[in-house]
Amino acid sequence: MKTNLVSQWKAFKASPVYEDKKSGLARGGKSVLMTIFRIVLLVGISYVILAPVIGIVTSSFFSDSDQYNPMVFTIPINPTFERYEKAFEHLKYLKTTGFTVLYTVTLTAIQVFICSMVGYGFARFNFPLKKLLFGCVVVMIVLPVHTIMLPLYVTFRNFDPLGIMSLIKGNPQNLLGTPWPMYIMTVLGCGLRSGLYIYIFNQFFRGLPKEIEGAAFVDGAGTLYTYFRIMLVNAMPAVVTVLVFSLVWQYNDTFYGNLFNISTDLLISKRIATLSDTVSNVEKIYDPNILKLYMNAGIVMIMSPIVLMYLLLQRQFIEGVERSGIVG
Repeated sequence: MKTNLVSQWKAFKASPVYEDKKSGLARGGKSVLMTIFRIVLLVGISYVILAPVIGIVTSSFFSDSDQYNPMVFTIPINPTFERYEKAFEHLKYLKTTGFTVLYTVTLTAIQVFICSMVGYGFARFNFPLKKLLFGCVVVMIVLPVHTIMLPLYVTFRNFDPLGIMSLIKGNPQNLLGTPWPMYIMTVLGCGLRSGLYIYIFNQFFRGLPKEIEGAAFVDGAGTLYTYFRIMLVNAMPAVVTVLVFSLVWQYNDTFYGNLFNISTDLLISKRIATLSDTVSNVEKIYDPNILKLYMNAGIVMIMSPIVLMYLLLQRQFIEGVERSGIVG
């Protein structure tokens, strides 16, 4: 009996079925190891990216004792909301955030409208100097804005297009200290990152079949009707992509805000820079380590609207990035 079992086991080991099972187990083991490796890699990369954010959020709840306790690294022992209360007060959070959101949303709406029309024009129409003008759009993307900051400053310091302001008022108009320079630049298609947005819309419209427009023209639709009612509706993924990019960059912009000296009541990204000085002067706090906690609380507060918006539009944003031709 024992001899039969041994011989059967040897015969089974020599059979193809045993080899298939053995290779299947080996493949399964490798698959499990690769899955574990991917999970560890993703968690590690995510921690490296999110560690500064996690540190800012958790330290904003530190009390004075937590800040100086060497045993406290991430989780506070005596959490407090004092930092948020003072940051809320000194930032004038509701007022400033309201103005900032209004300023950002209006600029974004204008930018999406203008850039989508320009991108559609480049994608669908032939006109003189088209390649040269599109080359200028590419230059807008790659040229650092710092190289033209002085001409921009002088232009809006003495704003006088074609001498019209001198004719009406007798002297050029100084637009510094107001948001008008940003609105003028955005309407003219050269606002913050407008070159990139034009390129995104151009790539997206070029990917749409021309038969859609052909069918609309056969039915008697004009160019503007076709654009607004048909092409723009089909371009919603690109619209959402540009919408998110524009909202985030306009909301966080400090370069143009400082260049044109836009009021801190209008831009919370500028007011946050003065939070430490304000807290120090009003609350009589001079310890830089404690002032840093107030700054962290302010940073969390101004990040919250953008994070919430991204969570709401995440799926549409990723779909738009994939279909707009700016990946790969």
